[in-house]
Amino acid sequence: MKVKGSLLLFVFFAIACSKKVKKGGFDTTEPNTDVSLYILGTAQDGGSPHIGCKKECCAILFKNPDHKRKVVSLGIVDHKSSKSFLFEATPDMPSQLKILKERSKKEEETPDGIFLTHAHIGHYTGLMYLGKEAVGAQGVSVYAMPKMKSFLENNGPWNQLVTLNNILIQEVENEKKIQLTPNLSVIPFTVPHRDEYSETVGFKIIGSNKSALFIPDIDKWSKWEKSIIEEVRKVDFAFLDATFYDGKEINNRDISEIPHPFVIESTKLFEGLPVSERAKIHFIHFNHTNPLLNGNSDEFKTVIQQGFNVAQFNKRISL
Repeated sequence: MKVKGSLLLFVFFAIACSKKVKKGGFDTTEPNTDVSLYILGTAQDGGSPHIGCKKECCAILFKNPDHKRKVVSLGIVDHKSSKSFLFEATPDMPSQLKILKERSKKEEETPDGIFLTHAHIGHYTGLMYLGKEAVGAQGVSVYAMPKMKSFLENNGPWNQLVTLNNILIQEVENEKKIQLTPNLSVIPFTVPHRDEYSETVGFKIIGSNKSALFIPDIDKWSKWEKSIIEEVRKVDFAFLDATFYDGKEINNRDISEIPHPFVIESTKLFEGLPVSERAKIHFIHFNHTNPLLNGNSDEFKTVIQQGFNVAQFNKRISL
């Protein structure tokens, strides 16, 4: 009887220890992989709630903010090499870096590198927090394409970050692999977008076992010289531009000035893919009007029923 009781006690503790532990709404389970990808933000550049928005989608959030509504960003941690990397420097970067630090269990407040896709406000302006008015960082590696590098070096206040050595810009090349650690590499690639100040790139992030595609901004899939369907087939996960669900969201703006693939266009494009391929796709970069931000919306439920995923803040994915 004692043996049976001890066995039951052992099983109880085994089950309890295997469950995910939540602290402050965050998953704090120990990763069982060399490389982890963390979703640190899912919203479009202007955030949610959005400045000046008087619609219902923002009215409640101005009174009761949702800590999950952060501008689009990914964090990558190589647990084996004790290295962390941030993708996009957003206006929400202080809290996103704090989460990344907690996940990487490093002492430093800044990551080992920051990758930038382009020079639109939600994707690079977080760099300001590395300056002397804030953390006063020293030599943080910022990975940028040539035009993006030139933009930062030749325009204030960003060039002050360079002259004060807050950031050290690492120029990257289209389609050229960057080996960050033995377990982690990144390949930047250009995509068509509004390139007023810089190129726009996506990234292929390659871990020790799996890979992910990250394209938060693109004009339309048809404008890209590559086939997004073929690119999805080459990876295990794909985080793709889903700024607007459909045209009804922007009936007061000229879509030619802010082109993005509508979610309904993307789901139509991908509907012929096998279930396993559709499951790779995680829609991300949601405008404040996008109903996919609301997990109870009919649009959210439809996308899930179709076999796709909607990126969720703080989710961890093993690479």
